[in-house]
Amino acid sequence: MADTPVLILPGLWNSGPEHWQSRWERAHPTFRRVVQDDWEKPRCADWIARLEDAVLRTPDAVLVAHSSACALVAHWIAGGAKGRARAALLVGPSDPEADSYPRGPVGFAPMPLVRIPFPSIVVTSTDDPYVTVQRATVFATAWGSRLELVERAGHINSASGLGDWPVGYALLEELREGKGRRSGSAGPA
Repeated sequence: MADTPVLILPGLWNSGPEHWQSRWERAHPTFRRVVQDDWEKPRCADWIARLEDAVLRTPDAVLVAHSSACALVAHWIAGGAKGRARAALLVGPSDPEADSYPRGPVGFAPMPLVRIPFPSIVVTSTDDPYVTVQRATVFATAWGSRLELVERAGHINSASGLGDWPVGYALLEELREGKGRRSGSAGPA
């Protein structure tokens, strides 16, 4: 459904103008970015409060999370989310427990391994510097998400050179139309 709302959830440092999230937002003025107060040294609890407010204001939205925002969604669910989302596209879920995770953010570790109560797709790259394929698979399985593997796309960000990332947008549309596999049917795509 083209009228299904979309909430854009950038990770640390926000998503710059060439990031696929920003490109999607420019191409679709109804998509709404959830703006956080601190993009560099965030407190997870603050990010959760902002997400909760956005979801309550935009019921039945599809969440489009990148990097640390994937952990944000998991923490939001684990903390007893009051709002309800339709689905989630969780791209490049950085591992807050890994040595590669940037110092500064507070409260993102450990990663909640809780079932997401709505359809979700995790997309990870074979060479993401912030999460291994094995760890992303653990996340997807615990969350009840379908796992999509992208070959050699780094952190699936602007440095990956994906442009508008049509493959990712097709996954978003699948979730917006309710065609994504439901939670509980996790596994490699």
